[in-house]
Amino acid sequence: MRFARKTNGAMRPSLAGRRRGGEEGDDGMIPLINIVFLLLIFFMLAGKLTQADPFQITPPLSQSNALPDAAPGTILVGAEGQLALAGQAMEIETLIEAVKALKAEDPAAALRLKADEKADAGQVITVMERLREAGIERLLLLTTTLPAGGA
Repeated sequence: MRFARKTNGAMRPSLAGRRRGGEEGDDGMIPLINIVFLLLIFFMLAGKLTQADPFQITPPLSQSNALPDAAPGTILVGAEGQLALAGQAMEIETLIEAVKALKAEDPAAALRLKADEKADAGQVITVMERLREAGIERLLLLTTTLPAGGA
């Protein structure tokens, strides 16, 4: 607390250090709350929300550490032979038609193929051949990297 001198020499408390209206210091919290809300909004907008796969996929292991390029769609091949594109389960003919539509929009489109490690290799190859017939020239096979020192 500060003291101010009166003209007669007596000391009295100064009002310079007191807050207006008897506030106790909550004014300092408002900018902090604003920053917290701005950060929350930023992370909500900046975070990438992905759609869940319609069925469980466990990709096979690979020795490659390269990351795939961005692709407009991901084709899923499940352990039981299920097929899906962009989160929608479908049959092979519907899948091929949807891929042709993607190819018409972007002729240089590359797709991702995410097959379960227990999926029948013959079916995966059949899907890959049908995609080639549909005009897909680039197909990225998604795998999981081997653990360090694993064989």
